[in-house]
Amino acid sequence: MADTATQTAYEKLTEEFRKIQSDLSTYIEARQKLESQLQENKIVQKEFSILEDDSKIYKLTGPVLVPQDKSEAVINVDKRLEFIESEIKRIEGQINDTRAKTEKKRAELISFQAQLQEKARS
Repeated sequence: MADTATQTAYEKLTEEFRKIQSDLSTYIEARQKLESQLQENKIVQKEFSILEDDSKIYKLTGPVLVPQDKSEAVINVDKRLEFIESEIKRIEGQINDTRAKTEKKRAELISFQAQLQEKARS
């Protein structure tokens, strides 16, 4: 890393790589959160299937429990599950894209380091 331009280019590549890794971590955390929500909602869905049709269901709205019709509650949970599953698919796509970008940037860094080593030997 003899000259400043080379050092600046290397630092830029390294910073881009870190940014991509940070994005990947963010996406993975989001996916884990969605996965947790999915499991919670599947449990609720299972509990609803056990309940009688005339069972009382309450929905927490702010600090108040509001009575809710079972069919309405089931529809809400089903829609929520659909939404969460679609979000998981979207995030998985972003994770895959970001992993590909990470590998590409890693290859660029390795190539750049190899060029620097060649220059140093010359």
